[in-house]
Amino acid sequence: MSATLIKIHPDNPAQKRVLEVVDCLRNGGVVIYPTDTVYGMGCDITNARAIDRVARIKGLQADKANFAFICYDLSHISEFAKVDNATFKVMKKALPGPFTFILNASSNVPKLLNTRKKTVGIRVPNHNIPRQIVKELGNPIVTTSIRDDDEVVEYSTDPELIFEKYRDLVDIVIDGGYGNNVASTVVNFSNGQFEVEREGLGDITQFV
Repeated sequence: MSATLIKIHPDNPAQKRVLEVVDCLRNGGVVIYPTDTVYGMGCDITNARAIDRVARIKGLQADKANFAFICYDLSHISEFAKVDNATFKVMKKALPGPFTFILNASSNVPKLLNTRKKTVGIRVPNHNIPRQIVKELGNPIVTTSIRDDDEVVEYSTDPELIFEKYRDLVDIVIDGGYGNNVASTVVNFSNGQFEVEREGLGDITQFV
């Protein structure tokens, strides 16, 4: 079955459209959506079959994939990660924003992702579409970036081209306008100090 292309306004997402996406996610769907960095692909964190599907689309095994979670705000984080006070203060200042924070995983993560990984990536993007989806869903979504096969252009920015490429693989592609072509900055806080693992759109030094 071919995917549906849904147009959603990035600043004021229509409730009806958001609920359409949430319904799809609750039924095990895989969705492509804009963020404050690049377009992402994800599913409900509680649906193991959907997580396997996302991994297959990316050509990965679910238990070895480095998936991050999109949360609505910091209130979800303690369910999935162990955060000390110093790290929490940095995250509170930096989020919502173009960062992925690598944190020590709580005991919930291995059960959800069927993985032995001891860390988890957390995102709270500065973008209303994914945050409203997560808020209405009531729990985070697993997220991974949409890579391009082109060696020069790493990330696709045009939602219609993304739709053409993924229409037979996912259930919904959200058109929230052109995306960015720079990924999030990945900051590892899992060993008690901060280490930038990937330079991206965000500058963490102003918050540390």
